[in-house]
Amino acid sequence: MTTLDSRLDAPSGPLSLTPIGTLASDYPDKFGIPRQPGLAPSARAILYLEAAFDDPLAVEGIDAFSHLWLSFVFDRSPTTWSPRVRPPRLGGNQRVGVFASRSTHRPNRLGLSLVELVKVELSTRPTPAAEPIAGSPLAARRSRVKLHLRGHDLCDATPIVDIRPYLPWAEAQPQARAGFAPAAPAPMAVRFSDSARRALAAHADGAGLSALIEEVLAQDPRPAYHAKAGGDSGREYGVCLRDANVRFRAVSDDTGDSLQVVAIEPRASGAV
Repeated sequence: MTTLDSRLDAPSGPLSLTPIGTLASDYPDKFGIPRQPGLAPSARAILYLEAAFDDPLAVEGIDAFSHLWLSFVFDRSPTTWSPRVRPPRLGGNQRVGVFASRSTHRPNRLGLSLVELVKVELSTRPTPAAEPIAGSPLAARRSRVKLHLRGHDLCDATPIVDIRPYLPWAEAQPQARAGFAPAAPAPMAVRFSDSARRALAAHADGAGLSALIEEVLAQDPRPAYHAKAGGDSGREYGVCLRDANVRFRAVSDDTGDSLQVVAIEPRASGAV
């Protein structure tokens, strides 16, 4: 007979997680993704359920909820980890314990994101999404269940291991202390050059892409030590969003500090 004490004394073995879905995202790369969900509400995503879980019955009633918790794997983070990390919020220089942070470099590489559920798209047989994510290698993915999401902070093709409804009455704690991140960081001003505006005008979804660019750059995606140093005004950065490569640089003038979008170029789409 197995007792509680014997279970506690037994060596812990590896646990197995099976992805229940894969996320198509507006963020092709890690660079530029807001460091928390909800900071770029225009960011679109589609969660495609994997074949073993792709049953409309599995999401019956989910459309009654406006927001969902997604448990996922930081599959592009290193498998190694350190007990102390340097959060960008502290300038990338001060260290805290990994479990006192939301670092992607974690022992089990598990993440949690609160997302808005926009629409549930169901079909009797596997079909592509009616409005796929532009530029995603998953744009042609077929499934019976497709959850359209917004405001996420996940990279394209992220494996999802669980979905749960968000309950504001149980999980929202506005009086909670937030340690070294007591409030959202002040947004950076974002400007568009004339050439960038022309590129947006020619884009199939220029208005939507413009809103996404402004929301993402307002979070200042530059490495923390670059932004803190303040000496990179001539340096050009590139961030991929949807089907576009957005090039920008920091500018300081009489109106203050800002990030200027200098060019918006087409990005080559990946293959499934």
